[in-house]
Amino acid sequence: MTDAQDATGPRARGLRMARAERRSQLLAVALDLFSTEGFHHVSMDDIADRAEVSKPVLYRHFPSKLDLYLAVVDEQGEALLSAVERAVAPIEAGPIGRGEGRAVVAAVVHAYLAFVQVAGESSTLLFESDVTHDAQVRVRVEHAAAEATRRIADVLAAVTGRDRADADVLASALVATAQGAATYWLRRGDGQGVERVVELVTDLQWRGLAGLVRPDFPYGDA
Repeated sequence: MTDAQDATGPRARGLRMARAERRSQLLAVALDLFSTEGFHHVSMDDIADRAEVSKPVLYRHFPSKLDLYLAVVDEQGEALLSAVERAVAPIEAGPIGRGEGRAVVAAVVHAYLAFVQVAGESSTLLFESDVTHDAQVRVRVEHAAAEATRRIADVLAAVTGRDRADADVLASALVATAQGAATYWLRRGDGQGVERVVELVTDLQWRGLAGLVRPDFPYGDA
C-alpha cells in the first residue's frame, strides 16, 4: 500500500509513492531543513509542508522529530564510514609497498573532504550537531566519528605496533585533523581546491606517522 492510498487530503492523493521511496524523500527533505535551520528551528509541520505530505503520513514513517533527525544522522554517518572503509582497505587487504602508506593517509583525509563536498552544510549534523544535551542522542550523533576512529585505530595498531590505547589516541588525532580541515574548507576555503587541502593535511599527518611505523612492518615489496 502506498502512502497516498491510506492518507487523506488532496495533497497526499496527488503523489503516489511506495513506502521506501517515500521514506527516502522525507529523509532528503529533513536533511536539507535540519542542516540549514538546525534541529530546534524545524518542526514536523515544516517537513510535511516541504515534502507535500500530510502529517499522518510523516508520523507513520517517523514517530517523532527526534526519530527523523537521528535517521538522517545515521544515513550521513553511513556515507562517511563507507568512505573511510574504502580508504583503509588497501592496508588491510595487503600487501602494501614502501611509500604507499602516505597514499592511505591521503585517502582518509580525502574521505572527509569528499564527504563535506557532497554533503555541504548537512555535514554539520555529524560534526557540529545542536542536539547534544542528551547523552543517548550524543552517542548516536557521534557514532560515525567513533566508528571511523576505531577503524583507523585498527590499522594504526597493526602498522605501528603500538598498543591499542596508543592507537586510539593517534586515530582520534587523525580524525580530528581531517574533520577540522574539511569543516574549514567548507566554511572558509578561500579558493583552495580540495586536492590542495588533502595534500597539505596529508603532509602534516604523514610526517608524524612515518616515524611510528614499526621497523619490522611486512612490506609487499620487501
